[in-house]
Amino acid sequence: VQLQASGGGLVQAGGSLKLSCQVSRLTTSDNFVNWFRRAPGKEYEFVAGIKWREGRKRYADSVKGRFTISRVSAESTVYLQMNSLKPEDTAVYYCASSNEVISAAVEARSWGQGTQVTVSS
Repeated sequence: VQLQASGGGLVQAGGSLKLSCQVSRLTTSDNFVNWFRRAPGKEYEFVAGIKWREGRKRYADSVKGRFTISRVSAESTVYLQMNSLKPEDTAVYYCASSNEVISAAVEARSWGQGTQVTVSS
């Protein structure tokens, strides 16, 4: 599988951004596409995940109600709509595939390159 994230940028607190993860060469072991983030000096944090074929979704408590993950199969793309952004959302965001539901970065199978999201106060 290959994943390519894009859409990051600089936004003021309270603003919105929409990230994209272009997915190609999915295998039968890549059932989920997830978003992780890593802030400076911190560990990777699970943000959201979606089961590719069924569309079932999961979110971290820190983003529930603000972020929405979706996928458009015809475009082979997973989106992360981020609303009501806070300075603490500042991080490099990565999309990663997994075989099962995961919460830890070490459980991911494949990673795309990151995209920087910066939220100013």
